[in-house]
Amino acid sequence: MTGAMLAASLVERGLDPGEVASKAALFDLVLSHLARQRHGGLHAWWVPGRLEVFGKHTDYAGGRTLVCAVPRGFAVLARPRADGMLHVVDAQRVQELTLVPAHSPTTSPPYTGWRHYVDVVASRLARNFAGASLGADIVIASDLPRASGMSSSSALVIAIAGALARVGALDRRPEWQANIAGPREVAGYYACIENGLSFGSLSGDAGVGTHGGSEDHAAILTGVPGRLAAFAFVPMRALAVVPVPDRWRFVLTPCGVAAQKTGAAREAYNLLAGGVRVLLDLWNSDSPAAAPSLGAALSNSGGSALDVGATPTAAADRLRALVRRSIIPGWSGDALEKRLDHFIREDARIPEAVDAFHHADEGEVGRLAEDSQADAETLLGNQILETSVLVRAARDLGAFASSSFGAGFGGSVWALVDRDRADAFARRWHADAFIAAPGPPVVELSATKLARP
Repeated sequence: MTGAMLAASLVERGLDPGEVASKAALFDLVLSHLARQRHGGLHAWWVPGRLEVFGKHTDYAGGRTLVCAVPRGFAVLARPRADGMLHVVDAQRVQELTLVPAHSPTTSPPYTGWRHYVDVVASRLARNFAGASLGADIVIASDLPRASGMSSSSALVIAIAGALARVGALDRRPEWQANIAGPREVAGYYACIENGLSFGSLSGDAGVGTHGGSEDHAAILTGVPGRLAAFAFVPMRALAVVPVPDRWRFVLTPCGVAAQKTGAAREAYNLLAGGVRVLLDLWNSDSPAAAPSLGAALSNSGGSALDVGATPTAAADRLRALVRRSIIPGWSGDALEKRLDHFIREDARIPEAVDAFHHADEGEVGRLAEDSQADAETLLGNQILETSVLVRAARDLGAFASSSFGAGFGGSVWALVDRDRADAFARRWHADAFIAAPGPPVVELSATKLARP
């Protein structure tokens, strides 16, 4: 097994051939660590990041998103250990972590940074699959910009969870088979590991501390090369897959301000999810039957989300009336109405965007992106100067559409340009910009043995 072999296998599965050299180097880096260690069955994966085209903060509210996997991500290698220890190496940071997977995360002192995510994943799996063999050596390396809104955190959760599920043969367990039928359920479960929610009979915990949804996990685990995928959530459903027109190219860049999900940034992120919970609680307090999500409440369809094509006007008016006559500690009526308006407007863009990509309508995609960005700035309130400036700069440089993406409060921006101008545009737009054709989802590339030199 070599980095070149693994990278070539990725290209066969839909990765842009222009990425082959960088992926070969990434896999060679992780191979160099495990090659020095003991024998054992070796497994290799590619775990990509995620591009959110439309659907800012809609997934956890039961809305829709339009997403894809990006051609940057994690190279992952793993092999089982008989001693029950979990040893994880970040080959790029040259950092490591060794622990015994326990039923609850380490608290004295708690792990921080990437180690915290590994600890949360290992403890959740140890509790949900009691007695499973979760000892493993895992090596990771990523070319995703860190804390950039491209789902590096979710990709890490998926990388560790997927590796431990494989070495521990969790899919053979009755607990797995009772709750997880296919890739979408895997995505839903891994999202619940991250946000702490229960998944079926697989009980939850505190998670990593953020109250997010599952669009990242849907894109990373079920994306289609060369295409965008539309999903609805709570529960997760696939709605449509649409090709990116051949003459269009996405160019992505981090804004340079890390979108950290810690401290004040995490509080601001969770506040957006908190607004959705307040709105849903208000609705359910005045309804004979509880709706599972804000999207379901607004659909007036007894639990189906807005993918059924319902017009939420009457339901939204009723919810606004509830907001105006309620006193909710810590919330103003204006803030809740803005959160409601943003959800309705952003969610409605998904079918319009699918249609615009299907017809290669540059003008319509540009209009949708402009409106989405404006609503993020004025209604959602999760933008910073750097993301807004990058969007305007992309349009000034000739992009026909551009918008920020990710959780906000930092993160990244996408632009759409003609393929013949993509390289020149990327160089002029930002030093860290790169062309991003939608790539393959999570792929296990090998389950072989690495011979000792």
